[in-house]
Amino acid sequence: MARHRLHPERIVQNWNDMLRVAGSLKLGTVTASRLIRTLQRDGRPTTLGKAIGEYGRIYKTIYLLNYLNDPGYRRRILTQLNRGESRHSLARAVCYGKRGELHQRYKEGQEDQLGALGFVVNAIVLWNTRYMSAALQNLRVQGQMMDLTDIKRLSPVGHDHINMVGRYSFTLPEEIAHGDLRPLNRGSADSF
Repeated sequence: MARHRLHPERIVQNWNDMLRVAGSLKLGTVTASRLIRTLQRDGRPTTLGKAIGEYGRIYKTIYLLNYLNDPGYRRRILTQLNRGESRHSLARAVCYGKRGELHQRYKEGQEDQLGALGFVVNAIVLWNTRYMSAALQNLRVQGQMMDLTDIKRLSPVGHDHINMVGRYSFTLPEEIAHGDLRPLNRGSADSF
């Protein structure tokens, strides 16, 4: 399945230099960008660069073999990918006016946009988490049986219930100002 064979002799011959590179990075005596320039000449890897590449292939091979051999591992990776994509989907929905693109030309402006986007996304996740917790508690009080695997699959990044382009009121109702939650939606079981 693999396209390349490992060349362990490159690793053995350059092992001491590889340790020096790792130590330099760890201690901060060399920057990553300078190291990358050092590991290449005219766009081609140096001998040390090739050795580091060979060392990386060991871990890449182990990862691929684990991925192919273990269905549970594949499911965990897919779950993480789905979680990441769900978060990106929420961020795109929040930043709908510019299709999720940053349009500030300067770094500080982009940082401000990203900070505001992260703040709103985190607020939505917090809001959803509090209400999901309240809904679960309400079901427990009613004596509903809940499957733990179903609860584990709940995600606070859903946003279909949020009107992103509606009117917004920033005056808090009295009960919310005192720390209470809004009444839970008592929709039918089909609405879940």
